[in-house]
Amino acid sequence: MSLRNTLLVLPLLFPAAAFAQSAPLPPGTTTDEPASAAQTGPLASVETAIDAKQFDQARNLLTTYLSAHPNDARALFDRGYIDDAQGHPETAVDFYRKAIAANPNQFESHFALGLILAQGGDPDARKELEAAVKADPVPPNPAVKAEAWRELARLTRTTDPDTASQALVEALKISPETPADTLLAAEIAEAGGDDEGAARTYRRVLSATQGNGSEASSATAGLAHLLVKDKKYDEAEPLLKTALSRDPDDPALNTQYAAVLAAEGKSDEAVASLEKLEKLQPNNKEVAGMLADAYAQGQNYEKAEAVYRKLLTLDPNDAETDSALGQVLVREQKYPEALDFFERATKIRHDDPDAWGGIAFAASQTHQYEQVIDALTMRSKLAAETPATYFLWATAHDNLHHTKQAVEYYQLFLKSALGKFPDEEWQAKQRLALLEKK
Repeated sequence: MSLRNTLLVLPLLFPAAAFAQSAPLPPGTTTDEPASAAQTGPLASVETAIDAKQFDQARNLLTTYLSAHPNDARALFDRGYIDDAQGHPETAVDFYRKAIAANPNQFESHFALGLILAQGGDPDARKELEAAVKADPVPPNPAVKAEAWRELARLTRTTDPDTASQALVEALKISPETPADTLLAAEIAEAGGDDEGAARTYRRVLSATQGNGSEASSATAGLAHLLVKDKKYDEAEPLLKTALSRDPDDPALNTQYAAVLAAEGKSDEAVASLEKLEKLQPNNKEVAGMLADAYAQGQNYEKAEAVYRKLLTLDPNDAETDSALGQVLVREQKYPEALDFFERATKIRHDDPDAWGGIAFAASQTHQYEQVIDALTMRSKLAAETPATYFLWATAHDNLHHTKQAVEYYQLFLKSALGKFPDEEWQAKQRLALLEKK
């Protein structure tokens, strides 16, 4: 069950008919009415209407009921449920919070609130799910309680693997293990740094599902990720190829397959796989970034430029993309434009040494030597010097007639170059010969 779809979760976990038939009175009710009266009373009618998806009728009944019983936790939960089911999470949250204030031990509202908060990335989601697993559903329902434990495990699987593992254990104490549970266990193990255990568990998922279904696809992608991490490309590629033969449009599988092909040096196949994936997910920034990088590595700079520019329309404040586009523009010898994008990158992210280095190079190509020195000064605070930066320092000082500094940096360049930059080394030696005569 996904944290992303509370609307689908709640009708399965909290059927109103079950409450009406099994719970004489809602939690928090203070009336002394006998059970038989409550079963035919206002909340039974409300929950019958909810079961029939007659939400307007249920809301009207609740409005009347809550005007007389404003602190009835069960009624407040039902009211939140209606808004939740109709796609109004903000007001649902308010009613769930009111229900919890009326009865802090109400499982249903804690769980429902936790699901909504998790969907929005609210850190309070964990607190609500932890409160839910400490309470019990009314009427008792072990399967629902197990789902609360599972949601806590899912929520914490990357941020707190130990808690996630324990939560999953608690869920499995009261309900049977499913392939989704095994997959979750593998993800928790991977997040906790147990790559060997994670790989073994991913393989259990594949065995249990015989390679079919969404859990199998996720397990294949997870296992492939671990194999790529260990540079076992020869194992990862056939695994992914087999999975893609069953599910050719799965985004995670295609992404992993392209990464494996690229790592194996199969650039053309990697590009073809990414182009297919980009058509399936035209607004996926990760996929577009991988495709642009693949184009750049294959020296197809015109296509790389187009994809990087598209990425910036999706996220105009992405310093990494600005810098990558600057690098491509340098390859295309579009130095003034490259300089603009490197400068944009440093305004967004001031601590990027590569972007400062890009500014230095592009400024050198456009004969803006003071800017070269300024950019190199910033870069030197963030990263060690390289032969390339020594050469930029030297040529900038040389063109500004800073003879002493030029000589110093040409010498540093020659000591670090070690024959790897023959053209620049020849130039440095020629300039040193002239400068040292002065």
